[in-house]
Amino acid sequence: QVQLVESGGGLVQPGGSLRLSCATSGIIFSIYTMGWYRQAPGKQRELVSAIDHGSTNYAASVKGRFTISRDNAKNTVYLQMDSLKHEDTAVYYCNARNSYNDDQYWGQGTQVTVSS
Repeated sequence: QVQLVESGGGLVQPGGSLRLSCATSGIIFSIYTMGWYRQAPGKQRELVSAIDHGSTNYAASVKGRFTISRDNAKNTVYLQMDSLKHEDTAVYYCNARNSYNDDQYWGQGTQVTVSS
């Protein structure tokens, strides 16, 4: 079965860094667009960043601070988060979307808390 397992969340001070990982299994990783979403309390889930075979995109709020990357050999996608702010506090979810038929899968989420 398909599994997306996030790791790397935690508590960090403002200005700090975290690196999220999402290890996948059960999918042909290379044909999936991989994305990171987040959901803060009382807010809708929003796209943070996505990466397909050759391009990346970022929400305006994280551009210049976050970097998404993927390792097709390890079936893993990463989100390097630098210069973290209080408003980055949320549960971060990994998403895999099939580039051909739009089937998609979600991870269970990992909590990121930015606080002094």
